[in-house]
Amino acid sequence: MTDLARLGAGPLRDLFARGEASAVEIVRAHLDHLGRVEPRVEAFLSVMADAAQTRAVWLDRSRSSGEPAGALAGVPVAIKDVLCVRGAPTTCGSRILEGFRPPFDATCVKSLVDAGAVILGKTNMDEFAMGSSTEHSAFKRTRNPWDLERVPGGSSGGSAAAVAAREVPLAVGTDTGGSIRQPAAFTATVGLKPTYGRVSRYGLVAFASSLDQAGPIARTVRDAAMGLSAMAGHDPRDMTSSVEPVADYIGAAEGRGREIAGLRVGVPREFFGRGLDPEVAAGVRRCHDALAARGAEIVEVSLPATDFAIAAYYLVATAEASSNLARYDGVRYGFRDPHASTLKEMYGRTRQAGFGPEVKRRIMLGTYALSAGYYDAYYLKAMRARTLIRSDFARAFEKVDVLVGPTTPTPAFRLGEKLDDPLAMYLSDIYTVTANLSGVPAMSIPCGFTKAGLPIGCQILGRYFDEPTIFSVAAALESDLNVMKQAPPLAVDD
Repeated sequence: MTDLARLGAGPLRDLFARGEASAVEIVRAHLDHLGRVEPRVEAFLSVMADAAQTRAVWLDRSRSSGEPAGALAGVPVAIKDVLCVRGAPTTCGSRILEGFRPPFDATCVKSLVDAGAVILGKTNMDEFAMGSSTEHSAFKRTRNPWDLERVPGGSSGGSAAAVAAREVPLAVGTDTGGSIRQPAAFTATVGLKPTYGRVSRYGLVAFASSLDQAGPIARTVRDAAMGLSAMAGHDPRDMTSSVEPVADYIGAAEGRGREIAGLRVGVPREFFGRGLDPEVAAGVRRCHDALAARGAEIVEVSLPATDFAIAAYYLVATAEASSNLARYDGVRYGFRDPHASTLKEMYGRTRQAGFGPEVKRRIMLGTYALSAGYYDAYYLKAMRARTLIRSDFARAFEKVDVLVGPTTPTPAFRLGEKLDDPLAMYLSDIYTVTANLSGVPAMSIPCGFTKAGLPIGCQILGRYFDEPTIFSVAAALESDLNVMKQAPPLAVDD
């Protein structure tokens, strides 16, 4: 039989639906492969082996009784540990939530399960999604399957590494400033941040509520479309959830979407300036050439407020984090320091021991930005810059249909390389934060490799709720560049 752990979500679902592979066989194949590579990659915080196998048995019985197979029937999926899964450890990579098991599923998790997916486990992440390398987890450091001495990106590095290492064909991440797309670029996977409001945030532990958005990470564009199709839709439990109808993402990924000929492709001038690695720039230029060869019109555009993006993002995000993380005080749930003699001391000791250094740094930055005397000087100015960024995108999309540029300024950096320089770490998100500040959808796809064999990511940004055009462009590039079939040696030689 075909090695099931090497297949994507689409082929696995088809094998299951035709009765050519059972869910039990699919799950066991992935658990076996995971057991071999996980000690080197460390992508998971918890593996739900027993629950996954029980679920697989149930799916096989349902198929045998004539029940129709769901859109993701039999497909193993990994969930970033910032999303609630009923009865499963949900730590957000933090000691302060160690041992917490939510009594409910996040809406997007429930949607995946309703589509027939099998939850294989919860993936590692930067604590409370605050980081760009998955080195800020309280529990372990995830490694990049393409080079185990390099980071997989963050904060969804565990989900991206699990997909790249073939531990699962599909994973869910969250993106606050690039936390799906940057790991996807570093690991040669496909990662999509949908339009803000496209996927429910109910059950997503908040970092920055106006920026957070869940989305799929997969090995192919079509698999990513399958993931988004299952997760997207209105949720009355989330006041920011959109009522916009769910489009045919799978059709767009299969070539039944918008034609590339005649498409206007924007090249953001500000994305090709100082700090961009030449090999990354060359990889993205190949994408422009491939689209031009298909008849697309390549148009240079300007997003001048990009210069303010990092500063604006880290003021808005930390301010919202300061508010959201106030609930972790040792009173309601989670870790509590048992040695305090007063309430005030208990607050301080709990947070001192429960939060890691990066979370503490961002709480302090956000609290300072919101404090009396500084609100106008920092937070209010950041919100004005956010308005300028939105205006930039609105003007650009009057001229073009999509924007295509680099996802990150460099390939994956070495473990520990930027831990002592937070600003350098923050600048790795320079091309991704604008999509979160504006709310537009954006996807990263692999577009090549450096001479050292490190993946390069190309970012495609679109209009609000125009994910189908992004999928059409991504599918065309996937076909023309032919780089997505490559796998890290670790994944095929285990």
